[in-house]
Amino acid sequence: MTEKSQDIRERVEELREAVRYHSRRYYVEDAPEISDAEYDALYKELAQLEAAYPELITPDSPTQRVGGEPLEGFEEVQHAVPMLSLSNARKVEELREWDARVRRLLGEDEPTYVTELKVDGLAVSLRYENGLFVRGATRGNGTVGEDVTRNLRTIRAIPQKLSDDPPAVLEPRGEVYISLEEFEKLNQKREAAGERTFANPRNLAAGSIRQLDPGVTASRPLTLFLYGVGEGYDNYAGHSEALAALKSYGLRVNPYEVYEDIESVIEECERWAKKRESVGYQVDGVVVKVDSREQQERLGSVQKAPRWAIAYKFEPLARRTKLEKVWVNVGRTGALTPQAVLAPVNVGGVTISRASLHNEDYIKEKGILVGDTVVVERAGDVIPQVVRSIPEERTGAEYRFEMPTECPVCGEPVSRPEGEAVTRCVNTRCPAQALEHITHWSSRGAMDIDGLGEKLATRLFGLGLIKDVAGIYELEAEQLVPLEGFGEKSAENLVRAIEKSKEQPFPRVLYALGIRHVGAVTAALIAERFSGEDLLNGLSVEQLTEIAGIGEVVARAVVEYFALEDNRELVRRLMDLGLNFGAVEAAPAEGPLAGKRVVVTGTLSRPRSYFVEKIEGSGGTFTSSVSKNTDYVLAGEEAGSKLEKARELGVPVLDEAGFEELLERGR
Repeated sequence: MTEKSQDIRERVEELREAVRYHSRRYYVEDAPEISDAEYDALYKELAQLEAAYPELITPDSPTQRVGGEPLEGFEEVQHAVPMLSLSNARKVEELREWDARVRRLLGEDEPTYVTELKVDGLAVSLRYENGLFVRGATRGNGTVGEDVTRNLRTIRAIPQKLSDDPPAVLEPRGEVYISLEEFEKLNQKREAAGERTFANPRNLAAGSIRQLDPGVTASRPLTLFLYGVGEGYDNYAGHSEALAALKSYGLRVNPYEVYEDIESVIEECERWAKKRESVGYQVDGVVVKVDSREQQERLGSVQKAPRWAIAYKFEPLARRTKLEKVWVNVGRTGALTPQAVLAPVNVGGVTISRASLHNEDYIKEKGILVGDTVVVERAGDVIPQVVRSIPEERTGAEYRFEMPTECPVCGEPVSRPEGEAVTRCVNTRCPAQALEHITHWSSRGAMDIDGLGEKLATRLFGLGLIKDVAGIYELEAEQLVPLEGFGEKSAENLVRAIEKSKEQPFPRVLYALGIRHVGAVTAALIAERFSGEDLLNGLSVEQLTEIAGIGEVVARAVVEYFALEDNRELVRRLMDLGLNFGAVEAAPAEGPLAGKRVVVTGTLSRPRSYFVEKIEGSGGTFTSSVSKNTDYVLAGEEAGSKLEKARELGVPVLDEAGFEELLERGR
């Protein structure tokens, strides 16, 4: 090695250490020592030297955070230590009850508690081997997650190499999120560019980590807080010691406090409930954990939740604002949904200007007038909704909302069938329905056409390249190449993904047609009995209701759909284009839920389709209503009347942890 090459090697190492140090000061400790320009100069010099001498590049170099072609998909990762969910408490009395259980189980040993803010983002697990970041995964179902290493490498708060002296194997767990300030900036930038804005910070964080293109993830200002350790936790006496160690390794740790008694914990929870909007990122509660690892092991877990930890959940965020007008949206099934147009109001750090009003009856029942001062709440700190008006602040200028008699998009008459709450556009060629149908058709739960998202579908529809779902399969790469953002390769990839979707089985195709009341489960039941040809030839309501799980409302909707010539013509075109309309053979019910009927209700951590697939994959049947024939009810937050009915009938109720435990026990 020449003297010059040795000098270059030493300079590269010196720059790497400097960039790592200043990254930690800025992204982890929030205490920068140099200006952005000075940091950029160090990074640029390092990048230039590595470009000139590629043999000096190492995987842990700060320059290796982004790069490479988009992924085809995510590999599964088996967690060495399961990522458990948490039991919830919504009242301080429930915290006291939890404390009493902990003390009863521990006997004479006194517990010490650690409190941390519950960050609302995407849970991930990082893996370091000999101090080097080697893998990152999503929580998934707690046992198996998705490998998102390349995307996590783009987050500057995640060091490629740990400092100090970490264990040989260390798996820190935490939550990826975006600050409210950065979220607002990003939305303002997208709005100015004419792009669709993001609904809320949590969805943005989760969607960014699950991008197949790491470059997209890198473009979003994500960060994370770490709140625990999976594998490697046995190196520490307890939770607070583990968090202190993570911080010493250069990792960003969730701020925490240690308390000797539950009353101090309750005071901490109540303090944060009052000032949660001051933290600068979304939080929905406080997590309380027993500090001692030895005590945690003695307490153990029940189902999928540890006995030694609990999440105190805050009440939903709410603010007052003015209901300026009501805008009516037309969905893919022709449903007219009133949307509240609000004077912009900041609710939990997110500016809200639109909220659902559900339907005409909801507005009347709540007594809401256009021009009212209303209370807007974010259910689960995410979904904005108008919960009530404040009549005492009316001026006399307010007026009642009336549902239009004509479709606001196509101008054709609308109707509201007797006994239904929803008003619909009856024109099957309504442009709003066509576009919504195209986005539904290509979505993950339907035909799952990779690359054909809502934004691109809207663009192609606006250009007239797609007029209906059959038109998707008539697209050619040559039509796409001239469009901005497309090249030959990306155009070919999209056409290839469209062609691949033809392999989807008939239940998926039937669901993708967007027939009213026909969800994924109902489509599967019908497809096990009848083919597309059968449906085209005409089936009666009586024939369809012979299928277990198909009621008269669903049967009538299917019959009405196939009675319309426009719909029949669309199905014929799809058949000619090679899509699958053949009936599928019903597999014998096997698995832990074989022969069991399961109802899913409330707000859960994953889309309902995930749990439906789990139920059906385990031999069970998903049903929408609770009866004496129901075997289990899987209940999330705000489960409502279905949960009450289950309790009245004595139907076993499961939370997510109990549901997963039931499936595991039966295998």
